[in-house]
Amino acid sequence: MVSEFNKEITYPMLDSAKKQAKKMDAIISYVCYVPGSFDMPIIVQELLKKKDVDAAITLGAVIKGETTHDEIVAENAARLVADLSIKHSKPVALGITGPNMTFRQAKDRIEIVPVRAVISAVKMAIRLKKIRKDKSLQLGKLKIID
Repeated sequence: MVSEFNKEITYPMLDSAKKQAKKMDAIISYVCYVPGSFDMPIIVQELLKKKDVDAAITLGAVIKGETTHDEIVAENAARLVADLSIKHSKPVALGITGPNMTFRQAKDRIEIVPVRAVISAVKMAIRLKKIRKDKSLQLGKLKIID
């Protein structure tokens, strides 16, 4: 999921995410573009319904303006995609930077935020699959899923 708003930041974020996915042998089945970060939840919801989707990644840059609008956008987008993750029992990695971020700060995060999002999504999808496959009952023992 890539925001078209601030595309001079978000499109290079997508390139970074693709490189990281390739390093991890993760398959990117869909790349969806949305007008802005606030618009992501409805598309995330549709993707999470698909059987061939194990996780979703959101990529956006919410940059500070003259009002607190950036806070509203970032906080609501984050909350809604987190809720969708729980609803569909699939990870949604938050690769949306901001709020209260300058354009320079957003540029500085082009590489690291999408890389972390991809790593998170892949690790969570793998760990969830392991948990779902484990049907054993081991009372009194701690199982670590890694």
